[in-house]
Amino acid sequence: MTERATPGTGTVAVTTAPSERGWGKLLLAIAAFLFVPNIPQIAALLPIEQTATLFVPAMAACALVGWWAGGRAYLAIAWVAIAALLATWNGTGPNGAFSAFDNLARGWSLLLAGSFGLVCLFNPKRPLFGRALGALVITLVLATIMCLVGPVSASEASKIVSDELARRNAEWMTTFKTVILQTKDWTTLTAKIPALAELPAETERQLAQFSSAGVTVFPALLALQSLAGLALAWATYHRLSRARIGAPLRPLREFRFNDQLVWGLIVGLTFLLLPTLRSLHGAGKNLLVFFAALYAVRGFGVLSWFMAPGSLGVTLAVGIVLLMAPVLKIFAALAFMMLGVAALALGLGDTWADWRSRARPTS
Repeated sequence: MTERATPGTGTVAVTTAPSERGWGKLLLAIAAFLFVPNIPQIAALLPIEQTATLFVPAMAACALVGWWAGGRAYLAIAWVAIAALLATWNGTGPNGAFSAFDNLARGWSLLLAGSFGLVCLFNPKRPLFGRALGALVITLVLATIMCLVGPVSASEASKIVSDELARRNAEWMTTFKTVILQTKDWTTLTAKIPALAELPAETERQLAQFSSAGVTVFPALLALQSLAGLALAWATYHRLSRARIGAPLRPLREFRFNDQLVWGLIVGLTFLLLPTLRSLHGAGKNLLVFFAALYAVRGFGVLSWFMAPGSLGVTLAVGIVLLMAPVLKIFAALAFMMLGVAALALGLGDTWADWRSRARPTS
């Protein structure tokens, strides 16, 4: 492995090393990131449905930083071209026009990618999570300033988000009802099982509930999606290029972050529980969702540390399959909820107990 810095190419030193190996898990993660948000219930909740909007600009930012540091130019040019093509692709509005939400999503993704690139250039020694969190904070600050001085206020942005989630639900319900009407045996089935007749209305109510929750914690969910997109882009870049711009993405079992972030959770609880801070309840909910998710991921890292390699992934995969089963999905959902609570408790406890320093797995 050698290090080299091209004269006149900035302050970032590139490390030339064999590209990272192991595409299997990464491709599965990318596939989940790109396609899971298209599931109707997930699309009713998550901010960005077409998550390539987040992934591709982040890849372009990584490739540009690698080029600036002395890496290959063709990789940067290719990803910038793909990002430009994606930015001008047909929107979700009538006749392929860009809707107000499309413009918000594109603006956010470009701000995020640009902020991430700048953080990588000017603070190259920080680990990935620190860079991603810094880029996220910069993007949030810029987005807030734009809401204050720009043509779209925060309340208008919230309405745009609500309208977008309602549009997705309406599109899915139209498709769902069309499929039902075209099913020859549907009338016979509803005659034998009257409860099936309520399925369309029940599905519509469920989607509306998901969307209501999604609008409330939209900033937190958008931040989590953004972090995931940056992490996947980082891992993908280091498999495509030998010019490293930082340490490769570490396994989940090693995931940890600064223990001072627990204050985000404490502040969120304070905002939410104190009656005198009722005006900040929305901010409290978003802080809780964001930091609880981070600590849950940290808790899954602790679980993965003590479990046999690959067993946590197999367990989660089995649980996802059971979610699709008509009879077992309720039990699977409850099991996932219990596992999530346990992971959150482990992640929070790791702040003080540092579980992974007490014993190391033998395999």
